[in-house]
Amino acid sequence: MSQPPGQQPPQGGFGAPYDPPPGAYPPPAAQPQPTGPYGQPAGPYGNQPGPYGSQPGPYNQPAQGSGYGYPPQQQPGYGYPPQQQHHQPGYGYPTQPPQPGGPRGGGRFRGRTGMLIGGLLAVVLLAGGGIWLATGDDGDDPKPTANGGHSSAPPAPSPTGSGGKGDDEGGDTTDLRAEADAINAKRKAGEAKVLWLRKGGVDLPEGGRDVYGPWFAGDTVVTAMYHTVTGYSVTDGTVKWSARLPTEACAAPTRPTADGKIVVGIAHSTADDATCDNLQMVDLRTGKLGWRKGYVREGAWDGLSDLAMSINGDTVTVGRTSRTDAFRVSDGKVLFGKLPGNCQPFGFASGPVAIAAASCQTAADDHKEHQVQRIDPATGKVQWTYKVKKGWQVEQIYSADPIVVSLTQGNAKWGVLVLNADGTYRTQLSGGPANYLRSCDKDLRVQGSNLDSCVGVAAGGNTFYMATGPVDAKAGAGNKVAAFDLSTGRFKWAVASPADQPLTPLRTEGGKLLMSLAAAGNKGGGIASLPPTGGDWDMVLRHPVAAAPLERDFLTPFVSYVDGRSFFTHKRMSGMDDDEVEARSIAAFGD
Repeated sequence: MSQPPGQQPPQGGFGAPYDPPPGAYPPPAAQPQPTGPYGQPAGPYGNQPGPYGSQPGPYNQPAQGSGYGYPPQQQPGYGYPPQQQHHQPGYGYPTQPPQPGGPRGGGRFRGRTGMLIGGLLAVVLLAGGGIWLATGDDGDDPKPTANGGHSSAPPAPSPTGSGGKGDDEGGDTTDLRAEADAINAKRKAGEAKVLWLRKGGVDLPEGGRDVYGPWFAGDTVVTAMYHTVTGYSVTDGTVKWSARLPTEACAAPTRPTADGKIVVGIAHSTADDATCDNLQMVDLRTGKLGWRKGYVREGAWDGLSDLAMSINGDTVTVGRTSRTDAFRVSDGKVLFGKLPGNCQPFGFASGPVAIAAASCQTAADDHKEHQVQRIDPATGKVQWTYKVKKGWQVEQIYSADPIVVSLTQGNAKWGVLVLNADGTYRTQLSGGPANYLRSCDKDLRVQGSNLDSCVGVAAGGNTFYMATGPVDAKAGAGNKVAAFDLSTGRFKWAVASPADQPLTPLRTEGGKLLMSLAAAGNKGGGIASLPPTGGDWDMVLRHPVAAAPLERDFLTPFVSYVDGRSFFTHKRMSGMDDDEVEARSIAAFGD
C-alpha cells in the first residue's frame, strides 16, 4: 500500500525516497517552504503540505537532501555486539570480520545485497548537499554462487530437558572470587565493586564462535555459545543452570519475551556443513528446553541469506531475503510464512511494535526495492507500508519506537530516516560532527544479522543519539556523542568524551541518555548519564581504576546496564591457541 493521502514526502532529497503512484495525492498548496541549515526542505511535519510535487525527484542521481554516512570501519578484535534499542543496553566498535568455522548454511545475503565493507573509509561532504559519501575499495556487489541452500523437513521434536550445573560446556564454574577481591581491595572512594567474574571455560574450534545474549530474566543473566546456554546469578555469578543444545547455536534474537523465553537458531544436525534451519525454545529462568522445530530454506537467495531473528510479543520471526517465518514462542505454533504479493519482510526489530524491512522482488531478481512496514506479529497482516526510494535499501532499524531507520545506497551513501508512528514520513537527519561510528551484526557475525543489532545509537522521546569515531586519532580514542531533533532532523548538540575514553550511547531511561565510558590506561570506565539538553554528564556507576586492565581485556566488549549493575560480555570468542578457555567471558560491576 502507498502512503496515506495528505502525507506526501519530499521528492527532492533523501529521507522520503519513493515514487508515489500517479494521482495518489491532491495538488499541494502554494506556500513558502521552510529550509534546513543546509538548504534542504525541512519536510512535511504532520499534515502540512509542501511544494514537493513541483520539484523533480533526482532518482537517477545522488540525493540532494540532507543526510550523512560513514560505512563501518573494521579493526582487529573480537566480533562486536549489537545494541538493543530501548531494550538491552550495549556498545561497541567495529572489528575484523568473524573467522570461518561457524555452522554453515547461512551466508552474507539478505534483503539488501550482501557486502562486507572493510578498511578505513574517507568521508567527503558533497558541496551543496547533505549526503556524506564514503569512498574506498568497496568493489562490486558479490553474487550468490550456490544453487540454493540446504533445506530439510522439520525434524522430530527433541525431548524437553535441562542441563545441571557443571555441564561440560555450560560455561566456567571456576571460582574467580580471589581475583575480584584483589581488584576491590584497591578501590578508591566512590568506585563500584567487581561483583563477579567468569572465564570462557570452553575449548572452541579454531575459528571461534559467536556468543548470543546477554538476556536478562529476573535475577538471571543468560548467554549462549556453541552447544550450550548458561544462566548466571546477576548478583554473584553463580551458575544457576546450564543446558546443552541439540546442535550448535547459529542465530538468536536480541531480546527475550516478557516472561523470560528465548528461541535460539540452531543447526540442522551436528555435521560440519549443517544448515542453520532449526529453532530451539529455552526458558531463561529455569534452563529447560522447550519445543524444537525446523523450517525449510530453499532456493539460492534463501539458502545464502543472513538470518534476522526477532521477538515481538509472543512471536519469534526468522527473516531471510525471500521470506520470514513466524512461530509462537509459547508453543512453537506456525503463525505465518510467505505473505501475499512480491514484497516480503526479511527481518524485524524486536520489541512490542513489529517494525519490519521488506524486499520487493524485481525483474533482475536483485531484491533492491525496499519498504518499511508495520506488521501484526500474530497474523502477518501488513498494517502500513512506507516505500523506500528506489536504489536505497534498509540497512538497520535503529529504533522501533520512535521509528528511526538506517538506509544505504550501494556501499558509499548512508542516511537516517525518521517515520511517524503511522508510517508516514517525519524527517531525515542532517548535520553534526560527522565521522559517525556504527557497528552491527552484519559486520561481525558468521550467521545472524539482526535488524536491531547496531551499537552506538539510541533514541528516546524526541531525540536520537549517535556516537562518532575518534575526534583526533593522534590524541587518543576520545570521541563525541551527537544529538538530533527527531521532529526536524537537525543536529542539536554534541558532548565530548575525555581524550582517551570514548563514550557510547546505550539507551535512554527517565528521559536521560545512558552511556558507557571506556577504561583507558590508569583510568576506570563506567556508566554515565546525560540530560536530553546536553551539557555536563554525570557518572552513575564508576568502575574501579584497578579494574581498567580487566576491562581492556574485553577488546570489544558488549556493555549492558541493568538494575544498577553493568555487565561486560563478548559477541564472539576466538578459538586460537585455546585462549578462550582462560579468557574472561563475563565481568559484572555494581555497588
